[in-house]
Amino acid sequence: NKSEHKSEQTHQENKSSIMLISAIAVVGISSSIIQISHAFVPNLPPRVLLSRTKLSTTTIDAPLVFYKNETMGSNAPTDTPTMDQPASSSSLADLCPFKKVMAANRAEIATRINRAATELNIDTVSLYAYEDRNSAHRWDSDESYLLPASGTPVGAYLNITNIIDIAKENNVDAIHPGYGFLSESAEFAVACAEAGITFVGPSVENLETFGDKTKARELAIKAGVSVTPGTTEPLTTPEATIAFVEEHGLPVIIKAAKGGGGKGMRVVNKMEDLVPLFKAASSEALASFGDGGCFVERYVRNAKHVEVQVIGDGKGNVVHLWERDCSVQRRHQKIVEIAPACHHPMEVRENVLADALKITKACNYKNAGTVEFLIDDQGRHYFMEVNPRVQVEHTVTEQVTGVDIVQSTFLIAGGASLEEIGLEQEKIVPRGVAMQCRITTEDPGRDFAPDTGKLTTCRHSVGPGIRIDGASYPGMVVQPYFDSLLVKYTANHDSWDGCIRRMRRALRDNHIRGVKTNIPFLLNVMDHPDFIKGSFDLNFIEDNPGLLDNLPGTLSAPHVEDQGTLGQKYDNIEGYLKYIANLAVNGHPKSLGADPNLVRSINNRDIQAPSTKEVRSILDKKKNGSEGKPTFWRKILREEGPKALMKAVRNHQNTLVTDTTWRDAHQSLLATRMRTADLLKAAEATNTAFNGTSDVFSLEMWGGATFDVSMNFLRECPWDRLEKLRERAPDMLFQMLLRGANAVGYTVYPDNVVYDFCKQAYESGNDVFRVFDSLNYIENMQLGIKAAVASGGFVEATICYTGDVTSNHPKNKYDLNYYLDYAEKLVELGAHALTIKDMAGLLTPKATTLLVSELRKAFPDQPIHLHTHDTAGMGVASMLAGAEAGADIVDGAIDAMSGLSSQPCLGAIIAALDEKNNVDLDALQVLNEYWESVRHQYNPFEVQALSGAIGSSVYKHEIPGGQYTNLLFQSKQLGLSGRFAEVKKAYALANKLLGDIPKVTPSSKTVGDLAQFLVTTKTSEEELVNNAAILSLPNSVVEYMQGALGPPPGGFPEPFRTNVLKGRSLKDGRDRFEGRPGSELPSYDFASAEKNLKEAYGEKRITRKEVLSHALYPAVFKDYLAFENRFGNIEKLPTHMFLRPMTVGEESHLHLGPGKDYFILLSHIDEFDKDLGTRTVTLEVNGEKWFIRTPDIVTPENSGDGSSGPAKRREKKDPTGKGSIGTPMPGQIVAVNVEDGDEVKEGQTLFKLSAMKMETEIKAPFSGTITRLLAKQGDSVEADDLLAEIYSDD
Repeated sequence: NKSEHKSEQTHQENKSSIMLISAIAVVGISSSIIQISHAFVPNLPPRVLLSRTKLSTTTIDAPLVFYKNETMGSNAPTDTPTMDQPASSSSLADLCPFKKVMAANRAEIATRINRAATELNIDTVSLYAYEDRNSAHRWDSDESYLLPASGTPVGAYLNITNIIDIAKENNVDAIHPGYGFLSESAEFAVACAEAGITFVGPSVENLETFGDKTKARELAIKAGVSVTPGTTEPLTTPEATIAFVEEHGLPVIIKAAKGGGGKGMRVVNKMEDLVPLFKAASSEALASFGDGGCFVERYVRNAKHVEVQVIGDGKGNVVHLWERDCSVQRRHQKIVEIAPACHHPMEVRENVLADALKITKACNYKNAGTVEFLIDDQGRHYFMEVNPRVQVEHTVTEQVTGVDIVQSTFLIAGGASLEEIGLEQEKIVPRGVAMQCRITTEDPGRDFAPDTGKLTTCRHSVGPGIRIDGASYPGMVVQPYFDSLLVKYTANHDSWDGCIRRMRRALRDNHIRGVKTNIPFLLNVMDHPDFIKGSFDLNFIEDNPGLLDNLPGTLSAPHVEDQGTLGQKYDNIEGYLKYIANLAVNGHPKSLGADPNLVRSINNRDIQAPSTKEVRSILDKKKNGSEGKPTFWRKILREEGPKALMKAVRNHQNTLVTDTTWRDAHQSLLATRMRTADLLKAAEATNTAFNGTSDVFSLEMWGGATFDVSMNFLRECPWDRLEKLRERAPDMLFQMLLRGANAVGYTVYPDNVVYDFCKQAYESGNDVFRVFDSLNYIENMQLGIKAAVASGGFVEATICYTGDVTSNHPKNKYDLNYYLDYAEKLVELGAHALTIKDMAGLLTPKATTLLVSELRKAFPDQPIHLHTHDTAGMGVASMLAGAEAGADIVDGAIDAMSGLSSQPCLGAIIAALDEKNNVDLDALQVLNEYWESVRHQYNPFEVQALSGAIGSSVYKHEIPGGQYTNLLFQSKQLGLSGRFAEVKKAYALANKLLGDIPKVTPSSKTVGDLAQFLVTTKTSEEELVNNAAILSLPNSVVEYMQGALGPPPGGFPEPFRTNVLKGRSLKDGRDRFEGRPGSELPSYDFASAEKNLKEAYGEKRITRKEVLSHALYPAVFKDYLAFENRFGNIEKLPTHMFLRPMTVGEESHLHLGPGKDYFILLSHIDEFDKDLGTRTVTLEVNGEKWFIRTPDIVTPENSGDGSSGPAKRREKKDPTGKGSIGTPMPGQIVAVNVEDGDEVKEGQTLFKLSAMKMETEIKAPFSGTITRLLAKQGDSVEADDLLAEIYSDD
C-alpha cells in the first residue's frame, strides 16, 4: 500500500501541474460552463466556491451549493460573489475541518464523494477490491488502496476492520460510506469513532433506530406518523410469518429488517407462496446485510412511492429538501425518480413533508436521510422506512433545489449547523422538474437478467439540462460481483414535458455497448402515455407488459434497420463490429468452404449495383412504337390463376427463357454461397430489363439448397430473401425448386409441413413451383404437386432425366416409354406444366429433340420447360434443339454465371434464338457486367479444379452440375486432392451399385457419399457387396437402402440391399419402409411448436415462417438464431466485409443507408488471454474506439496439447429443450441441490445462482431424472450455460 501510495502521490503532483495549465487554458470559457450547468434555473446566480489552494478538473455536472432567490426581497443575502467578484476568504470550505476523507464505497457513489470533497479542498482516498482494481472511481481520488480479500469481492467492502486500518495508516480523518455496503451500519460508525475518525453520516443512535425497521416503526407511531399494520419484531422463521398472515390476511410485503435497495423484499399474494418467498427474502437479506431477519406488513395495493429528502444537523434542526416520486420500480428497486413529486396534489405533498419532519425531529436526526412513504389511491400516506444515508436518487433533488447534498453531509459531519451552511426551510424552493434514470447492465428482454462483459464503447450524452453520474469508460469490464448500476442520467427542465424530452434525447444519444442495458426499456417508459400524463404507481411496469415489447436497439429485434438513426444506433452497428472482430480473430469455419488464401485477395470495396437508369435508357431508345405491351406473366397468374397462365404460355409465339442466375447458377458454381445483399443489388435493374419483354418467363431464385444454406452458412433468413427480392422485382414470376415430399430438406416430413410450406411460399412471393423427386417416385411427387397446387401457384412437374433416351440397349430402363409413362402420371396429378430437369447435362441435341417432340405430341396443352447443365459444353445446342422441338421455355444463366457445371449462357441462347426471343442483349450486358464483378468477389468458393474436372466424361459418370463443387470440396476435405478422376470413376460405380438411379438432391448425395467411401477405404465392388453388413457405410447409403427416399426405378439392387439391412433397423424395429416414408408420419403439431419457440425466443421473434424453418431444419434454425443473438442481423454488411477478414491498420467503409456511413479501422488485436480464451480487438468507428472482447477458438485448436488454451467453454442450453436447464443470467453457482441420477419433482430448486447481489433459484420445470449434471458450487457461469438435463418419460 505504501509503495502504491508513493507512486500515486507522484502521479498526483504531475497531475497538479497539468491541472494548473488546463485551468489557465479554460479560464476563457468558464463562464460558458457555468451558464450551461445552470441553464435550468434562469436568473439565479450561483454562489461560486473557489478553491484557495487547489484546482479541480471535475466536470461541472450539477449546480453548486446554493442559489439565491431574487424574489426573497429584503430576506435575500447581499454578499453573493459574482464571476467578476472573488469569493471572500470565509467560504463554506472553511466550515469543513477535514484534511483527508475516504470514500468507503465504489464506482459511481465513490466518484461523487470524491468530487464533492475536492470542491471543498479536501484530499480524497478511495478503496478497491482486487476485482475493482480497474474501476474509474480510483481515477478521481488522490490516493487509492487495495482492500484485503474477505471471502467475496463484496465482502472486501464490508470488512470494517480492514477499512479502519487503512484509514488510520494513511491519516484519514473522515469516512463517507455513500449508499449500500456499510452506509447504515451502526457498528461501522462506532468503529470510526473509536479510531478517532469522523463518520460522515447519521449518529449511531439514528443508525440503530432506522437500521432496524421495527424500531423505526415504533418511533413513527410515537411521533404520530401513520403506518400500516405490521410485525413489531423481526421474524426469523416461516411459522411466525404464517401466524401474522393468519391474523391480518393477505397481501403482505416481506422486508429485510436491516438494509434496503429492494434487497430481501418480496410481495406475497397467495398463501402457498408465503413460506418459499419468506425463505428467499431471508436468504437474500442474509447475503446482502448479514442478517436474515425480516418483518412483515400489510401490502398497500396500487400505491405510489413518495420519499422526502431531509438534512438535520444533530442540534435539533431538520429541514426537508422537498419530495421525490419513486413509483416506477421493478423488483422493488427504483428505476425512475422525479423531483419534486409534481403529479401529486399539494395537500398530499404537504402531509408527507410534515410527517417526514415529525419523525426526524423526534430523534434529533443528523446528516442526510430519506423518509419513505406509500400513498394509496385515496391520497392517504403510510410510513415505510427511513434510509439514514445519501440515496442513489439524491441528484434530482440537487437539481431542483440547488443544494449539494453530498457537500452538505461533509459540512454537517464537520460540526456546522444548518444555519451556518445556509439551509433555512423558507429559502429552499424547488424550481422546475428533474428526473433520474438508472442505467443498469440488465437485459429487459430476459426479465432484466444482469449482464456482464466488456464495454466495447462508452460515450454518454451531454448537453443542456443533462447530468451524468457514473464511473464507466470504454473497455471497462462489467463483473457479476457488484450491483448492476452503470450510470445515472439526470435531466432537468422547467416543465415535465421538457424534462421527458431531454431524458429521451439523453437515452438515445449515448453510446453504451458491449453489454445489455435497460436503455431500450427506459425509452419505452418515456414514450408511454400514462407516464407522460404522470399517471403511474408501483404497478406501472407490471401493468404494462408492452414496455418489454419492441425494445429498440436489441440485436434480435426484427427489421432493426428501420427503427431510425437514434443515438443507440438501431442499425445494428454493434453486431457488425462484433462480427468483424470475430472474423479478424478466427477467420471462417472450414465448413463454409472458402479458400482462406483467396478470401484475403478479395478487393476491399463494395460493388455498385447495375444501373436501372442505364437499362431503361437502352430499352427506351429501341422502342419503335410498333411493339405492343409486353405480357406480364405474373399478373396473369395472380389475377387469373395458373390455368390461365398455362394457356397463355402455350399460345405465346416466341420461346421463353428462365434466368437461373439467382439460384441454380451460383449453386452449381459457388456452392450456393451467394448472399441476398448481392441479389438485391441486381433486382431492380433485372426487373426493368426483363419486364420490358414478353419473352422472359421467370427468375429461378429460391428453394432447393438455398433454404438451409441461407441459415447455415450465410446467416440469413431464407424467407427474408424471398420477400425482399419480391419487393425489388415486383413484376417477375419467381420460381423455386421443391423436392417433392422432401420440401426443401433432405429427409421426409409430415404431409402438413409440405402443405404449409407451399402455402407460405406462395404468400411470401413465390409463383412457380418446380416440383421434382430425386428418384422420380410418383408417390413422393403426388404430395409435392398436390401441396403446390393447393397453394395457388403454378406447378411444373419435373422429370429428372438420366441415362440416354436414344439408346436401344435392351437393358436401358430410361427409354422413351419410361419418360412418357411418368409424364402421363404427373399430368394426371394436376401439373400445369412439364419440366425436363437434366441435372448432369446428359441431354444431347438428338436426345432433346426426341424427348421434347414426343412429349409435345402426347401433351399438347401442357407447357414444356427445359433445364440442363453445360457440363459437356452441349447446353446451348440442346436448348436450341428443345425450342425447335416444341419446348415453350428454356433455362439459361447470365453470361458471367454460365458454363462449366452451371446452365448454358443465356446471352448465347437469346442470340441464337434470334427473332424467336426479344430480350435486349445490350440491357442484358449491363446486368452481366455487374455479375462479372460479383463472381470475382466469390472466387474463394470456386473450386479451382472445376474447369479441369468437367467435360464429356459426364456421359460416363453422370455427376450432376449442382453437385460438382460440393463433391470437389468434400474430396479435398477427405484428403483426396488430385484424385478426382478416381472419385468420378467411383461415382459411376456407386451409381451402378445403387441401381442406376436418377441423381439429384438427395439421391445424388447418396451416390457421392458412397463414391468417396470407395476411394478413401479402397474397397472393391465385390468387397462392398459381400461385407455390406459389417462395413461402416455412410448413413445416407443405409437410409437409401431402408427406403427413406422411396423405391428407385427398377427396384433396389440385390443382394447389396439385403446385406446392407442385416443388423440395421429403423427406430420402430423394422428394417425398411414400405411405400412412401412420409405417409407413416403423424401430422406436425404447429401450435405446440410455435408455443415452444415463442417461449424460447420471444413472442416477437417467432412467426409462422420461423416455425416452418424450425420444422424443416431444427438444428440449423437454432444455430442460426444463436448466431443472430450474438451478432444480430448482418445482411446489410457488404460481401467483402462479410467474407474478408480485416487486418491491423486496414480501414473499411460501411454504408448502411442515407446518412449512415461508418469508417472502420482495425487498430489493434491483443495477445491471447489464456484465462478467458479471448482477444480484445480495438476498432475505431468514425474515430471512436470500440474494445471488443472476442473468443479465440483458433489458438487453442492450434496449440497441439491444448496448453495455450483456456478451460473448455461450457455447453449452452437448448432453447427449445424443456429438460435443458440453463442459467438465466451470468453469475456464480452458490448452491447445487441435486446429484447425477436424482429423481426431482416439478418446482424443486436445483441450483441457486448469485448475480450482482441478487439470488435466483433455478427450479425443475417438470418431474424427472437428472441425466447430466454439469455444474458445481462456486462455478462462474455465463447466460444460457447448460447446468443439467432432466429426462422424463412423459
